[in-house]
Amino acid sequence: MPGFRVTRHIGLVRGVTVRSRNAISDAIGGVQSMLGGRVGAYVKLAEAGRQEAYDELVKHAEAHGANAILAVRYDATEIMPGVTEVLAYGTGVIVEPA
Repeated sequence: MPGFRVTRHIGLVRGVTVRSRNAISDAIGGVQSMLGGRVGAYVKLAEAGRQEAYDELVKHAEAHGANAILAVRYDATEIMPGVTEVLAYGTGVIVEPA
């Protein structure tokens, strides 16, 4: 982080959410996939899952005293058909101006 230095490593921080599709988004997504191109219904669902996981990541980091998160990554796993776990994780740190 330009202009800052890490003064303490907190460690792994994470945020998790589990999202499910619904019949309406499946119907819209099915039609869009037949037409080809971007499947907007699923993009919105994916973005909502990532945002929720990110928000939980920030809460977890703050709860452990971090004021910054380095090397943020996302992972998604289908738990069962139509149900996806989204994980956001990174390294919680304390930074101060350099």
